Amino acid sequence: MYRVDDELVSVMNSVARALTASGEPDDILDAITKTALEVVADTDYASISVVTRDGQMKTVSPTDDVIRSADQLQYTLGEGPCVDAAEHQETLRSPDVANDPRWPRYGPRAAELGLCSQMAIELFATSRSRAALNLYSTTPGAYDESSLIPELFATHAAVAMGFAQEAETLHEAIRTRQAIGQAVGIVMEKYDVDEDRAFSFLVRVSQRSNLKLRRVAEDVIAQVNADAK
Repeated sequence: MYRVDDELVSVMNSVARALTASGEPDDILDAITKTALEVVADTDYASISVVTRDGQMKTVSPTDDVIRSADQLQYTLGEGPCVDAAEHQETLRSPDVANDPRWPRYGPRAAELGLCSQMAIELFATSRSRAALNLYSTTPGAYDESSLIPELFATHAAVAMGFAQEAETLHEAIRTRQAIGQAVGIVMEKYDVDEDRAFSFLVRVSQRSNLKLRRVAEDVIAQVNADAK
């Protein structure tokens, strides 16, 4: 018999593979939705809904265009599992979405797209954004309360997303440091000043122009490259 413990190990292994497959955030998001199809029973489609600081919702990493349509329909109507999960930070299960009284306008339209069951699970919520994992099934009665696998998967997926965000922040910091360092070297050579004065010069330009220091550095580098052509 296939034990729950075996399922848990399978989920953790699958998400671990998604986490280490690539350090790029977009690739990790794609891996999460694709892995959901493999490890969550009866799941035919998956996507991630993100709510930005300005309250806009968007879909990332859908596994099929039909789900992009289903997500957008929920955003437009202002109702549906993915909207509630992302906005209210909760888990929503609907084994019969067409007749679910919670979403009277969305349910019948979802059925027209061939969707029978749906589940949405909060992935993370911060002061800047929120996100939910959306699972869709063409099987009636899917996603009942007996399975903990979807929520376990979402928990590990959230870890993967956090890793991706941290990795991107680190990469951004490295790129910024490299650009500023290169620009400092250019200023030192051009004006025959030491490193501290060159850096102070870039800071003053940044303050006067109201541009980030990295942008100023990139402009300096771009100008040198243009002059060299």
